[in-house]
Amino acid sequence: MILLSDPRVLAVPVADNGDPLERLPLTLGPDAWARAGLGRRLEHAASLLSDGLALKVVEGHRTVSAQAAIVASYTAQLRKQNPTTDERELSRLSSRFVAPLAVAPHVAGAAVDLTLIDAAGHELDMGTPIDATPEQSDGACFFAAKNIEPQARAHRSLLAKVLTASGLVNYPTEWWHWSYGDRYWAIVTGASHALYGPVLRDAAA
Repeated sequence: MILLSDPRVLAVPVADNGDPLERLPLTLGPDAWARAGLGRRLEHAASLLSDGLALKVVEGHRTVSAQAAIVASYTAQLRKQNPTTDERELSRLSSRFVAPLAVAPHVAGAAVDLTLIDAAGHELDMGTPIDATPEQSDGACFFAAKNIEPQARAHRSLLAKVLTASGLVNYPTEWWHWSYGDRYWAIVTGASHALYGPVLRDAAA
């Protein structure tokens, strides 16, 4: 498993194609922003779902300051739980749950955290809540985790089916995190470069 802290991810060159950061349609999320190319692919994925099911985007673009705060907070938790662990290993452990700032797909507007909902707007059982850490969930947040119920496994498989068919890739430690055009996407797909680099401004700017 390649983690976002892997030097190979940072080594991927970026040739930003200039896709603008746009608010996603309300049918996907109430206040989420992403690159236009990612937004189109999410709409395509949603169209592949059967009647009564829909995608719900919880978060898209994240500012540099927001990403840095999450990294610092989670790393501090890990440091407290693992007081003898060196900084390199802490960085690796942290990257299972939150991307290092230099390669963060959310900061590039290239990633979304999302789930499936039914016709009434209720979230389907996916095995864990979105943003459950590996420690909180005993690893059940990993996409391929074995310690989830068959129904949750089926829901994850459905999510993967429509998103993969639309060109997105999953970060395997977080079933809810999917991206397109970032460095991690390039690693997974074998692309020569990433399409999106950091968007260094607030989404609403």
